[in-house]
Amino acid sequence: MQLKIMPPKKSLSVCRAPLILFLCQVMSALEVPLDLVQPPTITRQSPKDYIIDPRENIEIQCEAKGKPPPSFSWTRNGTHFDIDKDPLVKMLPNSGTLVISITIEGKAETYEGVYQCTARNERGAAISNNIVIRPSRSPLWTKEKLEQITILKGQSLVLPCRPPLGLPPPIIFWMDNSFQRLPQSERVSQGLNGDLYFSNVLPEDTREDYICYARFNHTQTIQQKQPISVKVHSMDELNDTITANLSDSEFYSANSYIERPPKLLTPEGRTSHKEELRENVLSLECIAEGLPTPSINWTKEDGELPINRTFYKNFKKTLNIIHVSEADSGKYKCTARNSLGFVEHTISVTVKAAPYWITAPRNLVLSPGEDGTLICRANGNPKPSISWLTNGVPIEMAPDDPSRKIDGDTILFSDVQESSSAVYQCNASNEYGYLLANAFVNVLAEPPRILTEANLHYQVITDRPALLDCAFFGSPIPTIEWFKGTKGSVLQENTYVFHDNGTLEIPVAQKDSAGTYTCVVRNKLGMAKNDVHLEIKDPTRIIKQPEYKVVQRGGKASFECKVKHDPTLIATLTWLKDNGELPNDGRFSVDNDHLVIMNISDEDDATYTCIANTSLDIVSASAMLRVVDRPNPPFDLELTSLLERSVQLSWIPGEENNSPITDFIIEYEDALHEPGIWHHQTDVPGTQTTAELKLSPYIKYAFRVIAVNSIGRSLPSEASEYYMTKAAEPEENPTAVEGIGSEPDNLVITWQPLKGFDANGPGLQYKVSWRQKDGDDEWTSVVVANVSKYIVSGTPTFVPYLVKVQALNDFGFAPEPMIIIGHSGEDLPMMAPSNVRVNVVNSTLAEVHWEPVPLKSIRGHLKGYRIYYWKVKNSSKRHRRHVEKKILTFNGNKTHGMLPGLEPFSHYTLNVRVVNGKGEGPASVDQVFSTPEGVPSAPLFLKIVNPTLDSLTLEWDPPSHPNGILTAYTLKFQPINSTHELGPLVDLKIAANMTSLVLRNLSYSTRYKFYFYAQTSAGSGSQITEEAVTTVDEAGVHPPAVGADKVRPVNPRIRNVTAAAAETYANISWEYEGPDHVHFYVEYGVAGSKEEWRKEMVNGSQSFFGLKGLLPGTAYKVRVGAEGDSGFVSSEDVFHTGPAMASRQVDIATQGWFIGLMCAVALLILVLLIVCFIRRNKGGKYPVKEKEDAHADPEIQPMKEDDGTFGEYSDAEDHKPLKKGSRTPSDRTVKKEDSDDSLVDYGEGVNGQFNEDGSFIGQYSGKKEKEPAEGNESSEAPSPVNAMNSFV
Repeated sequence: MQLKIMPPKKSLSVCRAPLILFLCQVMSALEVPLDLVQPPTITRQSPKDYIIDPRENIEIQCEAKGKPPPSFSWTRNGTHFDIDKDPLVKMLPNSGTLVISITIEGKAETYEGVYQCTARNERGAAISNNIVIRPSRSPLWTKEKLEQITILKGQSLVLPCRPPLGLPPPIIFWMDNSFQRLPQSERVSQGLNGDLYFSNVLPEDTREDYICYARFNHTQTIQQKQPISVKVHSMDELNDTITANLSDSEFYSANSYIERPPKLLTPEGRTSHKEELRENVLSLECIAEGLPTPSINWTKEDGELPINRTFYKNFKKTLNIIHVSEADSGKYKCTARNSLGFVEHTISVTVKAAPYWITAPRNLVLSPGEDGTLICRANGNPKPSISWLTNGVPIEMAPDDPSRKIDGDTILFSDVQESSSAVYQCNASNEYGYLLANAFVNVLAEPPRILTEANLHYQVITDRPALLDCAFFGSPIPTIEWFKGTKGSVLQENTYVFHDNGTLEIPVAQKDSAGTYTCVVRNKLGMAKNDVHLEIKDPTRIIKQPEYKVVQRGGKASFECKVKHDPTLIATLTWLKDNGELPNDGRFSVDNDHLVIMNISDEDDATYTCIANTSLDIVSASAMLRVVDRPNPPFDLELTSLLERSVQLSWIPGEENNSPITDFIIEYEDALHEPGIWHHQTDVPGTQTTAELKLSPYIKYAFRVIAVNSIGRSLPSEASEYYMTKAAEPEENPTAVEGIGSEPDNLVITWQPLKGFDANGPGLQYKVSWRQKDGDDEWTSVVVANVSKYIVSGTPTFVPYLVKVQALNDFGFAPEPMIIIGHSGEDLPMMAPSNVRVNVVNSTLAEVHWEPVPLKSIRGHLKGYRIYYWKVKNSSKRHRRHVEKKILTFNGNKTHGMLPGLEPFSHYTLNVRVVNGKGEGPASVDQVFSTPEGVPSAPLFLKIVNPTLDSLTLEWDPPSHPNGILTAYTLKFQPINSTHELGPLVDLKIAANMTSLVLRNLSYSTRYKFYFYAQTSAGSGSQITEEAVTTVDEAGVHPPAVGADKVRPVNPRIRNVTAAAAETYANISWEYEGPDHVHFYVEYGVAGSKEEWRKEMVNGSQSFFGLKGLLPGTAYKVRVGAEGDSGFVSSEDVFHTGPAMASRQVDIATQGWFIGLMCAVALLILVLLIVCFIRRNKGGKYPVKEKEDAHADPEIQPMKEDDGTFGEYSDAEDHKPLKKGSRTPSDRTVKKEDSDDSLVDYGEGVNGQFNEDGSFIGQYSGKKEKEPAEGNESSEAPSPVNAMNSFV
């Protein structure tokens, strides 16, 4: 029987690497329990090549295990090493490790040699490798006298190191006297042998302290070579040096600094050979000299360099291939190349191999009578030889064992017995090394046992593999079965993976995989079982990952990382910066799942990672923080290509701060004319670092550059050096030249002076020239200083002049200037318009015509004509008043214009004047005209007084603006019944001289609506409306004031329900709009409860009610409703009763003062109820806004001025006091405000502006208001006051 640790089944090969590693660890741990008899096994030993520090004690390790515990012995150089005879050597207790004490006495060299350890017990003997002990060595450099090396510039140089041989070999490096490493480059580099190679030397290579150091790591010592001095001469220096000793003809004519093609310094020749052992690092080197410095390139003939194992060092002069194998053998070519040529060298590489295992022998545990096999297979180059030993003795010399048969690299065992137990050694060796492996054969008969701890609990994340351990041992090899649950069947391989070491694998664990699993192991000697428990946990997930941030320097960044994990696990959240810890900086704060960084700087530009981990899994998410800012200022400004009118500016951009530069802004300073003031010169794209700038003469320029990116502008760069351009004549003339006289006898010439920048030189002046446009005069010129105005006196009035202004300086004149036309000063017009005529268009509009004045009489620029007009008197004798003059201006050479906004039936006077830039001319002869009659305004008021059972008295005042002679008044009225419907319309004509009227034979207790307006010959004016009610009877009870009881709205409503609450009661009040004779009720209940509403009826139509018996400190809901067919209810209101108060237990109902007070209150309420009842039966107030459309005659409804809809009712003045002796309130009179015509909207002179043809803009007759009957239409707009009060 054979117990082997087999590799996992193929189904595992698809698993991830961590799983494979785990299984390997499990399998290697499957061993014979130490409580069972077994041969020795070496567990620890020193390395084969053991280099020791001669200053410390020598410790040679050898540890082994076995049952019974093994004993140890040593050989040295092939013979027994008796440690008892050497007092400096001792073996550690329960160990085979030797300790040789040489620190006090003894020398390490005494103990050099080959050591081997043997561990032995009754079942066999195991041996260690041959351990070669050698002390490390760090010898000194041999002293040598080094002379200074003198070399010409450009030549090649090799500084030899030749370090002493040490054990192990030293590490070589070059430094100076200050222990600073010498800089290396493509030109200067250190070879693998330690020499320092110069492809060509330069003067800066001159120094006296080229020192080669050798560091011996084993002894931690550094040895130093004598300094080497190098002096590099140029050819000129060499000639100067020998001039004193040689004749003029003996100078060096050769120039060592001649360029040359490459030549190899190492290796020499065209080819070389290199051997390397398998798995070592193959290092190939090529160093070349030449001028210019050559570059090195590597190739492999008939193949490619291995991508993942090839590395270059020493500026590609060294090629390293790691983990070489036989496949890396071949020819490698290095090529040194410069501009003058190239040189090649081929290195033939052969990879040899010390022995390495293909199959190492493994321990065998067999039961009596079983068969087994030990296999020992190795490979190498050359092929290694295999030899067997048993218990440390060559197998040929060992006692015969009938159960054993040797077949080359295999030992076959059959029908083994307990005496077959032994330790076998396999030795595979070739010229480059050897391999030694111990493997025992242990013959045992043991029932099964489970080595895994009982009742283990496993926790696994959903969708991950679950590995349930059941390590076991037995001889013969037991069989193993797995069950799930107490009554589960044997688990099958179609869902699970069974490993030879007993492990059960669930490839993808799910929630239903949780539970208890049982492993059962059996052989012919017995059975064992064990339970393990599996829990499946939810995976940890990052449900909100941190997001990429772009933040300006100095700003704030916040990263959020929300994690969801299994609630039974504890998750921790960790933040990293570039995979390292967060800085210990107060600017970084972590709060739950947020990372906040304040006052961000450039160092914070990094990748930030949140890591969420539990005991079972770990997840992470990363986001980058990009710190941006305005660019740093450009620097190193330089001016080149300095010409008279241009210069080239170059600069070096500053740091972009992670936001690309899009533009550069170039500014200049004129230090001569405007020092300290910077002006914009030009913009260039962000990819440019130079700009060609155009310059002007006579400027002392300095430039600066500003960089721009998406964040903003940089600070300006430092200013460039100054550059002064030469002076020249001006290139430009003054602008904005004008010639305008300020007086009738002068011409004022003005211009915009040149800036100093445009002067182009010193001595800036202006040549001012002028002459009459229509004359033959020569130009008159004068040169003035750097001013902006010149006055020419003694000119004729308003004559056109030709004017020009030319700049000049000390270097000459500017180009010929442009000529402009100006005029000398204006004077007032001399003549008035003639033949003025007026055509009256209608009662508010007239058209005026006139003849224009001659152009010469205007004596200036014609601005237009101005009409003055005023009202002399009103045709109505009642209204005569003086009106101030009004003005309308008509631009340009107009001959007519319109006068809007005139008052009807009025007399006007007007005159016309011409206007120029100086002012107005004389007025024309006054013209008188009159406007015809117009429609009147509404009567000032309408009052209804003395209502009786069947009559009403109407009083009024005439219109404030009759706009003509009143011819009559029209009165229309109609009744309104109890259902708010309008009755038949009655139409009456009233004489114009009347101011009152008594209407008789009316119905009693009836409401009437009245429409009243005045008329002239032009038509009917605006109407005024009113309502009144006749009395019930003539018992002497006065009816309520007219308008006190309005028509209720069509849709009645209860609103503004309020509650005033105390402890146990509340007063509920409301406002009601709707029909009379409504019976109210109050419903209430506890707020928030589902109980039914409690209902209380209200006595009469009062608008208040008291609720009693309420609970203190309770919230109540309340609403008010109306009984009947049109039943409606208010919205709910909520109130709170007051908290319960402590009582003095006094019955207030028995107090006399309280009884008297209650009686007085009851009497007062009774009186009030009687008064209210009487007033209501006489006709109460009711609003009629909602019913107006239904009740009014369609022909008599007043219209709103804005949209033509019916006007709204208003009862804002219902509660004014009554006049003494009148039942109608005094404020029932409706007045129309006086309106003064305004012409601000017409003309542009003093008062207004007309169109070109003199017509005016706007509507002067308002929207028409229809008559109650067939009356004429009015052309006058209704007064806003009428519109608001017409139905009041």
